[in-house]
Amino acid sequence: MTMSEHTIKAFDADLQDLTRVVVEMGGLAERQIVNALEALEKHDIGLAQRVITDDAKIDALQREVEEKAILTIARRQPMAIDLREVVGALRLSNDLERIGDLAKNIAKRVGALDDDFQPQQVMRGVEHMTDLVLAQLKEVLDSFAHRDTARALAVWRGDEEIDAVNNSLFRELLTYMMEDPRNISYCIHLLFCAKNIERMGDHATNIAETVYYVVEGHALTEERPKGDTTATTSMPFRK
Repeated sequence: MTMSEHTIKAFDADLQDLTRVVVEMGGLAERQIVNALEALEKHDIGLAQRVITDDAKIDALQREVEEKAILTIARRQPMAIDLREVVGALRLSNDLERIGDLAKNIAKRVGALDDDFQPQQVMRGVEHMTDLVLAQLKEVLDSFAHRDTARALAVWRGDEEIDAVNNSLFRELLTYMMEDPRNISYCIHLLFCAKNIERMGDHATNIAETVYYVVEGHALTEERPKGDTTATTSMPFRK
């Protein structure tokens, strides 16, 4: 085996290892979203605490991706598409870590919610938005695994539906707060939960942009479709 062949094989092994960790992060992020929503719907304090605790696993995997990426760049000095693959893994790990944080944020609010007041229509809206986000996340992770820009672009363009549901929930919760001041505390907590879910959708579209960059070699130049025009956009949420 020549030195060049050895380098190529070693780099391929490094990339496979990076991809494996990113895929593991994706699976954990999906599970965190599902568990956070279940804890919210059932007012399950124990499950909410598990979501909070399990966030450390995603954080640890992100650090692992960062360490592996730095070592790969230092050892292999990749260029062009090879370098983009490493950068792509770094970007994905960052977005997945943020999704995990957003799920944890939802779980932290479960204990503060009064389970005596649970507007079913609103909760169905939250559940619907979560289903949309989970579908987007699964699709975009599959697009990364297969380097499929068409599927990535479909996710990128599909964020408007999530925004529309979030806008509808905002208006409905505002109505509940105006009808009865006793509902204000619950509705505000639920507004934050809905906004966290909407932000997860934003991170899924970030991943779609990364997939496009890795495959095509340049960033998307179109403006991202957005349907979020509610007053909640002025709230201090981290993205």
